[in-house]
Amino acid sequence: MTTSSTPVPVRRGPTVQVILGLMIVAVGVLFTLDSLELIDARDYLAYWPAGLVALGMLKLYHASRDGRGWFGGLFFLVVGAWMLIEHVIYIRVDARQIFPLFLVFIGGYMVWRGFGGQQRRDRKADGSSYFSALAVMGGVGRRSSSQAFQGCDLTAIMGGCEIDLRQASIAPGTQAVIDVFAIWGGMDIKVPEDWTVVTKAIPLMGGIDDKTRPPQNADKVLVISGMVIMGGVTLKN
Repeated sequence: MTTSSTPVPVRRGPTVQVILGLMIVAVGVLFTLDSLELIDARDYLAYWPAGLVALGMLKLYHASRDGRGWFGGLFFLVVGAWMLIEHVIYIRVDARQIFPLFLVFIGGYMVWRGFGGQQRRDRKADGSSYFSALAVMGGVGRRSSSQAFQGCDLTAIMGGCEIDLRQASIAPGTQAVIDVFAIWGGMDIKVPEDWTVVTKAIPLMGGIDDKTRPPQNADKVLVISGMVIMGGVTLKN
């Protein structure tokens, strides 16, 4: 008898797909019972924002473990709770009245990222291995040829960032992190062909397009984290 020494991957618990799957199952059950004239599905479908609350709580749970995605979890939790309270307690709040609160969240998130957040702990910012780029109603281009690239911090507000990392390299067995934050803006990131791109950023009414070709050896990993709101991020070789 032989035994395998392959490590078993550690699961993070329920994923976002679980919540979405349960929501789809619940909708299917409601429509089935409605077609059998046992219930009126409209009486229960009005509580669909509870799914957003569950999604936000799940993301906050994951953020408490790895420090990533707390902003997205808080966003879903607040929006879902607000819509649910409006239906249950019949409290009507004009969106224009709470829009300044949205600006507070956005500004606070930018301040948090400016002080380093979870990404910068003991990194030495030499301008090549780790750098920051900010584009507000304009464009910025950065290039790095560091052979020990650690990551960068990109912010685009009604602007664009063009980042060229094709001459850079990541130390084998390690990973670099690019933290993106785009509002009505776009980012174009070019990476070498021997990098493996892992996308963890959250798009809200936006998109992240990974056009890179997966390499044969996954010993150089680039992680894309952050948030894209009504904007776009493109990664390519």
